Amino acid sequence: GDLRIGLPSERRPATSRSLKILGAFAHNLKNIDVTIPRDRVVVITGLPSTEHLGRDAFQEIDQHTLFLPVTKRVMTVPRSERIPEFLLEAFRIANSGRRGPVVVNIPRDLFNYDVDVTIPLPGSRPELEGGAVERATLEKIKSMLLAARMPVIHAGAGIKWGRASEKLITLAEKLQLPITASAGHGDVVANDHPLYAGQVGPRGNAVASGLMREADVILALGTRLGFNTTRYQYEHISPAAKIIQVDIDPIAVGRYFPVALGIVGDAGTIAAGLCEMVGAISAEKAPWKARNERFRKDREELWRQREEAAGLTGKPLHPEVIYAELRKVAPRDVLFTIDAGTTGLQATDKLPYRTVPAMLTPLDCGNIGFSYAAGLGAKVAARQRTVISLMGDGGFGMTMGEMNTAVMHDIATIAIVMDNGTWGSEIAYQRDFYNRRYIGAHVHSPRFDEVMKLCGGNGYFVTEPGGTADAVRQAMKEGKPAVIHVKVDPEAVISFRTDALKKRG
Repeated sequence: GDLRIGLPSERRPATSRSLKILGAFAHNLKNIDVTIPRDRVVVITGLPSTEHLGRDAFQEIDQHTLFLPVTKRVMTVPRSERIPEFLLEAFRIANSGRRGPVVVNIPRDLFNYDVDVTIPLPGSRPELEGGAVERATLEKIKSMLLAARMPVIHAGAGIKWGRASEKLITLAEKLQLPITASAGHGDVVANDHPLYAGQVGPRGNAVASGLMREADVILALGTRLGFNTTRYQYEHISPAAKIIQVDIDPIAVGRYFPVALGIVGDAGTIAAGLCEMVGAISAEKAPWKARNERFRKDREELWRQREEAAGLTGKPLHPEVIYAELRKVAPRDVLFTIDAGTTGLQATDKLPYRTVPAMLTPLDCGNIGFSYAAGLGAKVAARQRTVISLMGDGGFGMTMGEMNTAVMHDIATIAIVMDNGTWGSEIAYQRDFYNRRYIGAHVHSPRFDEVMKLCGGNGYFVTEPGGTADAVRQAMKEGKPAVIHVKVDPEAVISFRTDALKKRG
């Protein structure tokens, strides 16, 4: 949606697209969660009065230097009449090229004046092609794909946030090419599409990673091929593959893997251009028909195994039981927000994403405590959709104060707190690599469902199989902010970063 300017408020959803933070709290933004995902956020921060700048005034910090490494631009407004000019420029920068956060510093005394200015509001924003691509380049892509034995489309944020899913599907269907997704973007297309394989890498599944490992040509659309998908290694990608990489950011193209063809441009525009150039190939006559049939059977077997794992009856509950119940009860329009941490990372490829976009999850920073606040913002932006936020008990404890925000502003999300009494990733590494010598790995949490009731929302406590599904149904029926506190097996944790500790294995 469009950007908004947020005014000072004691309580407002933590994920507003734009917000005003006064100087005393501005330093909290140094861990800004939007930097790597490149969200379109304009942050308005206050400064001491103009006459006090540079004098070590009350609550003064060097905000320009502080924010510069984690934003696209930091600007300081010198005079009141230039505030509109600077804000318009901030929104333009945030939306241009590879989108990202912009900070506008405004000394507090500049808000005290009435000014007579003409604000040159822009007209309708032109449709930017993200770098026009010559027909010869599209012809080369087409030739490389049609000459391949095992071509694959690998799609990422450029497709998802460029709202180019339909263009991607049209291209994949025309050429009968399987679609894999980068980590955190498993909702590039509806997951029940027959050509969709899933996410690649540690957060994904063996079928999607297998397609990338055996591919001889990879069309990478709107993806950095970054750490969370590849770990910068050839573990989940074929070293012999010819990579065609398309990304809006020039720095991303060829940065982590050598490319046979690198294109700076909008992924959706490239996909649409290719669609116009290629003829449709029937599934029966596709040169890679056998490969496609095999990957579909492998994917069916993968889901059969997942459903089998969901039959575990032990207590506390295994996370697989929770994921399976969510697959059954979540409506088609559901939007999931998912924390990092081991229970969240296990969930990313096991939930149903059917209405794009359908998943918000952190990748490179701001990982723990993200989900609940993100869910509130998502619900405000899309009131008609069901929003379910998944978190561990440690992560939820970091943002539990936002339960009051949800109730005050009637933001009816459903938070599922998977309580295993641990910092899941830390305890997994200490179990697997440090002979179960646990230090600072356990968490003692309150009953978050009871806390939500005290705030005025609904709370549910789950210890039995089937309880999560029942609670979600009831929460959707009631339509109030809700927390479902689920007791989860503390042994059901996974060491995701085995690459970092493999010498101890």
